[in-house]
Amino acid sequence: MVSATPRKLVTANFQMQVASSLRTMIIDGELNPGDALSEVALAETFGISRTPVREALKQLQIEGLVEIRSRVGTFVARPSRREINELFEMKQLLEGAAARLMAARGNIPELDAMKANVREADEAVEAGDTERYAELVRDFHEILIAGADNGKLSAHYRILMNQLSYGRLVKTSLSQPGRSVDSETEHHRVLELIVAKDGAGAERLMRHHVQASHHAVMAGLDAADA
Repeated sequence: MVSATPRKLVTANFQMQVASSLRTMIIDGELNPGDALSEVALAETFGISRTPVREALKQLQIEGLVEIRSRVGTFVARPSRREINELFEMKQLLEGAAARLMAARGNIPELDAMKANVREADEAVEAGDTERYAELVRDFHEILIAGADNGKLSAHYRILMNQLSYGRLVKTSLSQPGRSVDSETEHHRVLELIVAKDGAGAERLMRHHVQASHHAVMAGLDAADA
């Protein structure tokens, strides 16, 4: 078996670093849907050649985060309404399953983390700190996935969240009047059912919660378009 040459290893490392940095910028909203991504500019920014940048962009295209248009350029992907709807449908399934799996595990560290998250989120909602609450919403869902303790579910969930650029959509959802209060109430109910080890109930309510967030997101997008 022939080992990779040092040059190939360096290129692969650069590719991973660029892909990771751009992925984070897209997910966190530093790069917006439709933004152009120049290979030349990115190579200069990272201080590397264009080859690892080009490969990183191809990887992000596979993940659904960028769109490469032949003879036009590369752009941050802009999900269509249909794609957003489909992604939220999958989010319902995955997070519902995660709630059921977590409920079956009993007293685990993630349960303590979820309780702490809900306590802090209550304070953020009471203070009207939407920015902090948005962060805690993302954390709540991450704790839920970790609590499921299922590697395959987690891997699919990670791809899904990247394609949704969920951080941006959380803020869109919470921009709707009363959504922060409703969202936190839903988190409380899911937590109560997980504590009670009611897997079926936790799954049902988690799916309802995701559906409510989905509706809020679409309302926010409609308002933005208007």
